[in-house]
Amino acid sequence: MSAWRLLLCALLPLALPAADRPNILFVLIDDMGWGDFSCFGNTEAKTPNIDRLAAEGLSFTQFYVNSPICSPSRCALLTGQYPQRWKITSYLNNRADNARRGMAQWLDPRAPSLGRTLQAAGYATGHFGKWHLGGQRDVADAPAIANYGFDASLTNFEGMGPKLLPLTRTPDAAEFKKIWADAERLGGPVTWMDRSQITTGYADAALRFIADAAAKKKPFYVNLWPDDVHSPYFPPLEKWTPGKHRLYLSVLEEMDRQLGRILDRIRTDPALRDNTILVVCSDNGPEPGAGRAGPFRGHKTQLFEGGIRSPLIVWAPKLMAKDKVGARNEVSVFAGMDLAPSLAALAAVQPANSVALDGQDLSGTLLGKAESSHAGPLCWSRPPDRKTWPPALPEPAPDLAIRDGDWKLLCEYDGTKPHLYDLKRDPGETRDLTQQEPATVERLTRALLVWHRSMPQDNGAALSK
Repeated sequence: MSAWRLLLCALLPLALPAADRPNILFVLIDDMGWGDFSCFGNTEAKTPNIDRLAAEGLSFTQFYVNSPICSPSRCALLTGQYPQRWKITSYLNNRADNARRGMAQWLDPRAPSLGRTLQAAGYATGHFGKWHLGGQRDVADAPAIANYGFDASLTNFEGMGPKLLPLTRTPDAAEFKKIWADAERLGGPVTWMDRSQITTGYADAALRFIADAAAKKKPFYVNLWPDDVHSPYFPPLEKWTPGKHRLYLSVLEEMDRQLGRILDRIRTDPALRDNTILVVCSDNGPEPGAGRAGPFRGHKTQLFEGGIRSPLIVWAPKLMAKDKVGARNEVSVFAGMDLAPSLAALAAVQPANSVALDGQDLSGTLLGKAESSHAGPLCWSRPPDRKTWPPALPEPAPDLAIRDGDWKLLCEYDGTKPHLYDLKRDPGETRDLTQQEPATVERLTRALLVWHRSMPQDNGAALSK
């Protein structure tokens, strides 16, 4: 039995009454780079609402997501497992393309789910925003979001059930245009809304849900997963500045402003402020030409640091170690799949099913009471359809990656073409140490291939030929 499961079992006799369990608000931003919050170094745009959370909470600089692309990253965050276990290794697309890439059509409802775990413990559970774990394009028979343990949901064009769909307009257009209209067949009711204001729509739905949970004296677990800051970029017309990067920054600032209402509601309401854990991160690195990955190499779809390292902010000022409030943890190394077991542990809740998780309980780290890391290496595989991504990323990308301690190794599916980096001394992955460290290369390559071969296989190898 894993260490975190032993801890949860030990906590069961001391399980909290539902009304005393902490609320959880999980904000997952789409396609944002490690360096895009101003509190993480962005000097071109300001994110004051997120920055305030960092000043009152704890920031992490060595947090990873489990994939450099959306659907598998979200799978790991929800399940606490490597997404490869469920054959979700790239973005879910239409039925034929999913089959071509050797992927599932949707996340199997038998997968563990943080929503289901907390719902079974008496939480009110809501998902508001992008889902992208089934129910998109022509995949109209996917399970509803409720099947994964959510009492209420409001999503976009990539999920089943009630949704907000975008009306878009550019400065030279006379009227709004509907995009993703075909998604109306994936469930309703459907509300058409100015694309630049959709984050407000999700935040409003989350606020109503939180108010209802408070009235019923139930703790809540809310996913607030906006479409922003994914392309195409449609900021308010008065903030429209030509150029991909400038449009991205305008959307980033507007998203921060729209999130401010719900963040301030949590921060300024004593009943919520003193017993709520708020988590903010990105699902993967930035799209080339849009966001910035700070000092790191690589972008979305790539296994270099810029594709898989995410900013992470945890806000729970009344629950955290007092001397860590406003601090930055530059030591702990962990990943998205560690969040589900950590948040379950903070709620003193045991998962609803007994499946073993790949993630570990690092709840003490999240609250600044420890500086523990994920025990053992972290491993990644690239999206099967993204050996290259021309024209932005025309060079063939490595297939696999592993981080163990300060070492990071990338290689092909068969272990050839290794690249080895010492991230402590070279976080930008600029100095390949394969020739200087042959024993380390051999050890890490062996461990990485054992991990990769233990997982269900997609068609990445065939598609790269």
